[in-house]
Amino acid sequence: MKRRMVLAGILSLPLLAMAHHGWSEYDSANVLKLTGKIVEFGYEHPHGHVRLETPGKTWLCVLAPPSRMENRGLTKDMLKPGTTAALEGYPNRNKPEEMRAERITVGGKTVELR
Repeated sequence: MKRRMVLAGILSLPLLAMAHHGWSEYDSANVLKLTGKIVEFGYEHPHGHVRLETPGKTWLCVLAPPSRMENRGLTKDMLKPGTTAALEGYPNRNKPEEMRAERITVGGKTVELR
């Protein structure tokens, strides 16, 4: 019985790896620096996010997992809609409205996300 459970766990690892996306879809040679107003946020797994309204475009900015954000001092309360934020990161190669944020500055505090 124990052997079957171990085997089932090992066989499920590739499925878990596929469920989480890799970062190769982001262009790390092209750094984006965006400043705007947060219009929406999510503080859930696997990654938090903010929708950032900048002049002429609203971006989906993929953040770190909530536990990492919390450990580094970026709380839910700091991401409320209407708050001004500056984000630096990399654009998605296939989704022109999405970026992977490496750092965020909000409320006078800069938090490294990666």
